[in-house]
Amino acid sequence: MRRLATALLMLIALAGCAADPAQPPPPAYNSTDVMFLQMSLDHIRQGEQVVALAGPRATDPRVRALINELGAQWQSEAATMGRWLTGWQQPPSADPAAGAHAGHGDLHSLRPADIAELEAARGADFDRTAVSLLLGHLHNCVEVTRMEVTGGQYPPAKALAETMTAQRQSQIQAMLALAA
Repeated sequence: MRRLATALLMLIALAGCAADPAQPPPPAYNSTDVMFLQMSLDHIRQGEQVVALAGPRATDPRVRALINELGAQWQSEAATMGRWLTGWQQPPSADPAAGAHAGHGDLHSLRPADIAELEAARGADFDRTAVSLLLGHLHNCVEVTRMEVTGGQYPPAKALAETMTAQRQSQIQAMLALAA
């Protein structure tokens, strides 16, 4: 009996050592966090098509500067988002057959026809088309970031969404000035 009591005390002591009480548990995440990251990565992949075309072809240096700024931000954001999803053992995009983003109005999509229109445009018309596409795209990005801010649980993802909202709203204002 004494051996059993000793073994139980050792197990209890070992179990208590397994978790460091000074180390807080990692913040939890929820399905809104995952959805935000997956939708944002899809959004970035689509926007990169515009950046790839417009970066070298934009004739207005202000348009080119905004395009390059977006491209750099998207690259950094995508790396962070990908790390979080990998750490959570979540795929980088939702299974389209699963309907994970149903009800969100497919906010993050640029249509192939939009990209074809941009490819066909030239000169100032190209710049106007790129700005127009990006205005809608950035507006949709802000809608997705707002979903995260109001429904997400993972503090770093919520902070990223707040930063993205502020950046995108500033970029939208700059593009509206260019479009005027």
